[in-house]
Amino acid sequence: MDNGPLRVLVADDSERVRTAVRDLLGTAGDIEVVGLAADGAEAVALAHDLRPDVVLMDVAMPVMDGIEATRRITSADPSVRVIVLTAVRGREAEAREAGAVTQLLKDATPAELVRCLRNAPARR
Repeated sequence: MDNGPLRVLVADDSERVRTAVRDLLGTAGDIEVVGLAADGAEAVALAHDLRPDVVLMDVAMPVMDGIEATRRITSADPSVRVIVLTAVRGREAEAREAGAVTQLLKDATPAELVRCLRNAPARR
């Protein structure tokens, strides 16, 4: 059963990254970016308000880091899937403990990013 496009919230403190990911995902007909967050606290608030299927979450952000934001989002709504997006390896275990389903490095190709989002076992 198709419930429309996969709804994605992008959380990254870099406006350049947020914009690039939004533009890239805009070319995938089955994915809709429903919100952009510049820090972890904003990601938590937008996840609550927008109820995305998947949150693409940077780890290192101001106000609240991506690990704590992941913990809060998945605690409030376990059906939301969080994919941690990071520039460095090393916090995957911590991210999974917080509720993330996987980690994707920022140097992933556009095709890898789209595939990862599509494969996230999101609420559909």
